[in-house]
Amino acid sequence: MSIFPQLRSQSQLARWDPFNGGSSIFDAFSDIFNDKVVAPVESVWNPPVDIIENDKEVILKMDVPGMNNKDIHVEIDNGALVIRGERKYEKEHKEENYLCVERRYGQFSRSFRLPDYVDESHIKAECKNGLLQVHLSKQPGKKKEVRSIAVGN
Repeated sequence: MSIFPQLRSQSQLARWDPFNGGSSIFDAFSDIFNDKVVAPVESVWNPPVDIIENDKEVILKMDVPGMNNKDIHVEIDNGALVIRGERKYEKEHKEENYLCVERRYGQFSRSFRLPDYVDESHIKAECKNGLLQVHLSKQPGKKKEVRSIAVGN
């Protein structure tokens, strides 16, 4: 049981009731064919990322569906891990009639400030099955620095 009301997201299908006077099948089709689905979205996009840390390394996992090693560039720039890439729009097939277009295309660039304890000379990246994994080894003996800061006068 949840404190918050459970709302149906727009991506879920709703059962059509032909006897409901408030809407018609024509309203449903007009929603499908509105202006926002006429073309694939080409823009800057940010692939989602998970960052995991264990005793030996920090692992960054990024979802990049449909991309492979040659589509992605990983570099260290001034203490930051920079990941850039581009997912090109698939060639449109004239005989197909798009009803909905939600996949994103275009370029992306993500930057992540590296902690001092990461060994910049031991970083490996691999993209397989639409998942980019970057393994950042920790320097032996270096630990996270945690300092208390006094609040007040």
